Amino acid sequence: MVDIDVRYRLRRATAPAHRVVDGLASIGRHVTFYCKTIASMPFALIHYRKHVLAQISEVSFGTNSVLSGGGTIGIVFAMSLAAAMMLGVETQRGLELVGMTTMSGMLSAIANTRELAPVVVAIALAAKVGTGFTAQVGAMRISDEIDALDAMAIRSIPFLASTRVLAAMVCVIPIYMVGLLASYLSTRLVIVVWGGASAGTYDYFFHLALSPQDLVYSALKAVVFAAVVSLVHCAYGYYASGGPSGVGQAAGRALRTAILAIGILDVLMTFALWGLVPQIPGLGI
Repeated sequence: MVDIDVRYRLRRATAPAHRVVDGLASIGRHVTFYCKTIASMPFALIHYRKHVLAQISEVSFGTNSVLSGGGTIGIVFAMSLAAAMMLGVETQRGLELVGMTTMSGMLSAIANTRELAPVVVAIALAAKVGTGFTAQVGAMRISDEIDALDAMAIRSIPFLASTRVLAAMVCVIPIYMVGLLASYLSTRLVIVVWGGASAGTYDYFFHLALSPQDLVYSALKAVVFAAVVSLVHCAYGYYASGGPSGVGQAAGRALRTAILAIGILDVLMTFALWGLVPQIPGLGI
């Protein structure tokens, strides 16, 4: 009886340490998965190119519906409209306080291009496509299909994860373009049509501040976000356990992790691409 009590107290005392060790082991497992997936992308593109094309088709027009009506493209369009409307409202109100409403077009070009459009697209991709990746891969894990692939000498990580990451990186480009266009149109509608600002002045500063380099960097952010979202969701699905309920929990954890990673990466990439002291093209500042 004394031994049982001692073991119980020892187990309770060491429980925090076990949780820390388990957390570090989980982080290491996921980082290893990310590295293997990225390193296997050329292999998947060569040996599993048909599966890559199938994933692109599924992500674009299949169950995940990235490009079909009412799918992710509809979500991105609606989210971009709403977010850009609030940006236009606050931009107009803030600039009116300092008498600089003529600069609204400049702020629209910079904020929508550098921050709003890539983040909205990434969040929509995580919520719509990423959770589908987790559910698909997780269902294969709990039904022992991944073990069957390994038994048949099919490399499961390139076949399941690398192909999906490649598909998401390809399909995010048209989604990003639609979201960016919606952001531009929505902000202009709020400031020019509803706010009564001069259309000519708005367009002048908008085109003056918008540069091809900003568009390229913004698209790069969207592609990186798509890769990170796919990696996180595939990893959680690959290591899912506990039956169908475990797959659902894995999808929720993956979504939370992906959104947090998007926020951190957005700050880091903004500093890396535009610097700590950004410059505005065409204005000399």
